[in-house]
Amino acid sequence: MTDLRTDLGEAVAAAFAAEGVDASVARVTASDRPDLADFQSNGALAAAKALKANPRELAGRVAERLVADPRLSAVEVAGPGFINLKVSDEALASRAQGVADDAVLAGASSVVEPRKVVIDYAGPNVAKPMHVGHLRSSIIGESLKRLFRFRGDTVWGDAHFGDWGFQMGLLIVAVGDEGKADAFLADGEGPFPDHSPVTLDDLERLYPLAAGKAKEDAAYRDRARKATAELQSGRLGYRALWRHFVAVSRTALEREFGALDVTFDLWNGESDADPRMAGMIADLTAKGLLVEDDGAQVVHVARPGETRKKKLPDGSVIEAPSPPPLLVVSSEGSAMYGTTDLATIVDRRETLNPDLILYVVDERQAEHFEQVYRAAYLAGYAKPGELEHLGFGTMNGTDGKPFKTRAGGVLKLHDLITQATDKARDRLKEAELGADLSQDEFEDIAHKVAIAALKFADLSNSRTTSYVFDLDRFMSFEGKTGPYLLYQTVRIKSLLRKAEAQGVLSGPIFVKEPAERDLVLTLDAFDQAVSDAYGKRAPHLIAEHAYRLAQAFSKFYAACPVLAASEPETVGSRLALSAAALMQLETALRLLGIDTPERM
Repeated sequence: MTDLRTDLGEAVAAAFAAEGVDASVARVTASDRPDLADFQSNGALAAAKALKANPRELAGRVAERLVADPRLSAVEVAGPGFINLKVSDEALASRAQGVADDAVLAGASSVVEPRKVVIDYAGPNVAKPMHVGHLRSSIIGESLKRLFRFRGDTVWGDAHFGDWGFQMGLLIVAVGDEGKADAFLADGEGPFPDHSPVTLDDLERLYPLAAGKAKEDAAYRDRARKATAELQSGRLGYRALWRHFVAVSRTALEREFGALDVTFDLWNGESDADPRMAGMIADLTAKGLLVEDDGAQVVHVARPGETRKKKLPDGSVIEAPSPPPLLVVSSEGSAMYGTTDLATIVDRRETLNPDLILYVVDERQAEHFEQVYRAAYLAGYAKPGELEHLGFGTMNGTDGKPFKTRAGGVLKLHDLITQATDKARDRLKEAELGADLSQDEFEDIAHKVAIAALKFADLSNSRTTSYVFDLDRFMSFEGKTGPYLLYQTVRIKSLLRKAEAQGVLSGPIFVKEPAERDLVLTLDAFDQAVSDAYGKRAPHLIAEHAYRLAQAFSKFYAACPVLAASEPETVGSRLALSAAALMQLETALRLLGIDTPERM
């Protein structure tokens, strides 16, 4: 569905073209002065400079060509050559009706050429509980997955499970030393027990102990390396034990992801790329890309004489050295982290053949991904532009440092969700909301409020910036928060239920009052917000729109009585506008991964 800005942009472009001006300058934007106009075009200033003409005179001639457009109630030239456009009430009503009738996209539009897209996010690991560091990747990736699907792409969300490498050898040795896995450690073909010899608590306890011991004890480290090599070479008992590690960890991870309403189409792990390793290394060697470097094998990804610009967190830009070579095989003969990522690209190309792969990973991994992407382009495993690292900032405490517990440790994600849910219960009771609900319904609402608070607090910030975690502020039912947006949806749902109980039906939409105009213009802006969020991989633009829409409805509701309106046709129109606002607001929130309750 085309929005008003696009429609008017075409009309303004045609008017400029008729004056012999390149239509590309005729950009239409929302007005900087909404008290004077709905949209504006500043194209006359740029065009007049190129033509060495008077910009105000050029703007006047363009404006004369637009005056007769029935979609516009006023066309005025302001200042040195700004063209101000005010949309007619009839055009607004038509656009609002189009949004109200669009049950699929709520006024947005689909992409012209859908693509196949893989989004790699979350990155959970075997034996390691999820912590707050996983929060941003999980919810940003989930939102982008929903956004890309919403616009028509075929999308696979991949958890890219960390289930391979040295940490697995550490666990095999640690479990064996405790006598928990004798049946799996024996030589032979089995059969091996179907029941896991370890629990999640065992894994979470043993992994840090084993990692610490390996740093201090060379013999222990060598045992773990040997176990890793035997696992990867296919030792059956180790493989059977490893599968239990993966299954136990995944059960816990699915619990945490389920609480966040984060889902994956693929639970592929690093292990899934292992069968591609040997062939890929042989291919890199045959292409002359894999070279020896101090006993290791690397791919040189820097271009001769290359210099780079690097943007620092404070926004400044410095000269940076070229990226170092990608280490593919260590001097000890082990495949490395980058090797797995490169082989994963090969695997995805062979199995899914995507047009685009997005990696939602901490910004601090930027150089690693640049190395991997350059190697992939050199080897022909992907074309430039098909691989994108979508870095993000950190979630910080009030001290400005990455968020920690009061004891200084990393907070588990499960504990964070529990804290947020406890706080949501308290806030609901303080606001005297949900007192008449059953305990089960109250608990469901408290959970929805908690998740909305966490997700909106994160997604309302630009992906690339860090933000300060403040649960008290996030949980407020006032201001720019998730709970505020849920309250607005519940408010509209209550209005619609009341209308239904009274037998009042929606009718054709017409627009007369200023608050109605503002609400319709906000509804119209959804298409631009969705398009920009998609193109910039920026969910915060959806969050911004959701908040503006909630505010616009609140002002409309206060200024324009709905069920108490004097004329039946006004009641029907405003009821239809309310339903359209609810539909679009819930659509925007779903794109953010936020579920809304029916009442509070």
